Amino acid sequence: MEKYDLKENMLDFIDRQKILSLIKDEKTPTKEEVRDIIKKSIEVSEALDLSDVAKLIKVNDKDMLEEIYQAAADVKKKVYDNRVVTFAPLYASNLCVNNCLYCGFRRDNKDIIRRTLSQKEIYEEARVLAGDIGHKRLIFVVGEHPASGADYIADSLKIIYSVKVKTKNGYGQIRRVNVNAAPMSVDDLKKIKAAGIGTFQVFQETYDKELYSRLHPKNTPKSDFNYRLYALHRAFEAGIDDVAIGALFGLGDWRFEVLGLVQHAKELERIFGIGPHTVSFPRLERASGSELVGTAVSNDDFKKLVAILRLSIPYSGIIVTCRETPEVIRSIIPFCTQRDASTKIGIGAYSERKNSQELNRQQFELGDTRKLDEVIGELADMGYITSFCTSGYRCGRTGDHIMKLLKSGVESRFCKLNAILTFREWLDDFASDEVKKKGEKLIEKELDEVLKDNKRFTPEMKKTLTTYYEKIRSGERDLSF
Repeated sequence: MEKYDLKENMLDFIDRQKILSLIKDEKTPTKEEVRDIIKKSIEVSEALDLSDVAKLIKVNDKDMLEEIYQAAADVKKKVYDNRVVTFAPLYASNLCVNNCLYCGFRRDNKDIIRRTLSQKEIYEEARVLAGDIGHKRLIFVVGEHPASGADYIADSLKIIYSVKVKTKNGYGQIRRVNVNAAPMSVDDLKKIKAAGIGTFQVFQETYDKELYSRLHPKNTPKSDFNYRLYALHRAFEAGIDDVAIGALFGLGDWRFEVLGLVQHAKELERIFGIGPHTVSFPRLERASGSELVGTAVSNDDFKKLVAILRLSIPYSGIIVTCRETPEVIRSIIPFCTQRDASTKIGIGAYSERKNSQELNRQQFELGDTRKLDEVIGELADMGYITSFCTSGYRCGRTGDHIMKLLKSGVESRFCKLNAILTFREWLDDFASDEVKKKGEKLIEKELDEVLKDNKRFTPEMKKTLTTYYEKIRSGERDLSF
């Protein structure tokens, strides 16, 4: 790790000309080159070099693409096993001082109904999410505005963590709250760190500085490309262990954004020795008050770019969201580690039981509005176990510690064990009869795999698993490795 002084290093580390040059190069990589790059990814040591990522982007041969897809699925299985973590967004405020051309929250949008939830209303939202649906982790989302700054976020985190709701056999509780908010100062980030933030998530939107300047009007906070680019550097400076990056695909050339994301990951590795905890790749969707026509990313290109991101930043969690349709999600879930479900993005929509999409109440249009129960049933049919695990964060498996475990493949053991335990919790407390049957069949298979595997799981781990499992069946909660 380099000695680093944030105040003296506010230079743009995204090499725009290098990225454009890599995209412009029309040379198609050989099969041997592609397979060598895949081999590097499977070693899961660090993010791939930009030149290697550019070569993967240039692959169009159908058979080689299938090899990339299979490799992406293999890397995901190696690092995180076959579990998929679920979460929900909690949108608390759509007030915003920015004027981004693509966003429903933008300042000049006169169609949207503006609202900031009170602490009592946030409690009610969390109560529904934890007690009725069964979520254990949230992403807390606010626009950039003085009314929803660091103090508001910190107070909201404390309120959310205070929620505890009796369920059929146990209780519902939010155990991890990640935050998607505007870039902040180190002092403000320390406030939300003290309140118990999970991952701090800031998307650059586009890494192309020229495009960025056209989409984010001058004289708004978000118009400062470099200040946003260094948001996660400041988070590390403030002591936040886990950070998340993302780009909004459809604003510009998807190839540029993939390379930008990888360069961002490599910069964090270089300076702090820790890459992004998660990577997101939302696609531009219809939004209230926006007439922006972006650069559409086809479903085929979308699948390709997600697989390439999985290979390019192999240790990171990869998040797909309900912006996408169920069909698209099914096509890329083999590469992904997290997805949301039962999602509502209208302000106050969970507690007010708002089931319809109202663009004048939300940031963009959703593609998948299915309930968590249905999503979990589908994942079980596909052979994926749903995990509600948050124990690793509380046990100190964050920051450089989690990175070492992920890169070595050790973390996948904890992923599997905790998925079994937390899935058992959810099935007993929230599942429909049909989904419970599917889930129990899958748990039986997962338990059998663990108990027969003497290489990855020690006798002590197996004994603890069976002990915890029976305690959870008896009503105890939050037992995990």
